[in-house]
Amino acid sequence: MNYIEYNIQVPGPDEAEIVVAELAELGFESFSDYLPDGFMPGAGSVKGYIPDTAEQEGTTHTAIQNFLYREGYPYERNEIEQQNWNAEWESRFEPIDILDGMCYIRAPFHAPKAGGAKHEIVIMPKMSFGTGHHATTYLMAEQMLAMDFAGASVLDMGSGTGILAILAAMRGAVVVDAVDIDTWAYENCLENIQTNGVQTVVCPILGDVTAVAGKVYDYILANINRNILLGDMERYAAGLRKGGLLLVSGILDLDADTLIGTARRHGLVQTATNTRDGWAQITFQKA
Repeated sequence: MNYIEYNIQVPGPDEAEIVVAELAELGFESFSDYLPDGFMPGAGSVKGYIPDTAEQEGTTHTAIQNFLYREGYPYERNEIEQQNWNAEWESRFEPIDILDGMCYIRAPFHAPKAGGAKHEIVIMPKMSFGTGHHATTYLMAEQMLAMDFAGASVLDMGSGTGILAILAAMRGAVVVDAVDIDTWAYENCLENIQTNGVQTVVCPILGDVTAVAGKVYDYILANINRNILLGDMERYAAGLRKGGLLLVSGILDLDADTLIGTARRHGLVQTATNTRDGWAQITFQKA
């Protein structure tokens, strides 16, 4: 999947939040943090990313340009072709230690954690999302470490590298469906579950939420993006057993109330909200 990057100049962080909120409504999937301009006090920029197919749907491209022109935000539009991120990733990636040895995430070319870890996950992400470095993945893993997955059935939506599905299996889940619409993610997940020895528990599935229609789970993990979470909330609720838990992330903390309101309409009760670096992770329980 190719993405379009919009690099938008804004007067300050408050305006950046407004831009992010507006563009999220238009199909943007992710954003950079606000970056101050080192030469112009009070000014800065924010980057937004939207799939090229979504940008060209209907009047979306025109709506984006109209909003930015109307509000007076100069911007640059760049096409980003799908690429293999291995070289860049390997040059910068360092192991991640979550909760002091509870979960240690490393690449195959790193040594195991000195002294060991309760759960050690080896990930080579290639083009897939999910190394634990992004705040949303970190938040999801951190929350999972506080939960009992023994004997549980789990759905990991937007599974990317398979990191959360792998952690669920290591935490005692007996069935984990890892669903992603991206072929690269599907293939990468296949490799990573073999590397971590959980291939008898984790089942990678290429598709969207309709690929598991009719199934029910004890846990659903969905670290995706605001628009997909809102659009699929009804299906998540239908796919949870009574008392089951839905863990979501991939959203900015300013969008938390919107997600909570939508979940409530589908019988899901918020039980916890955690934030990190401006991102939010919310846990819901099916009433």
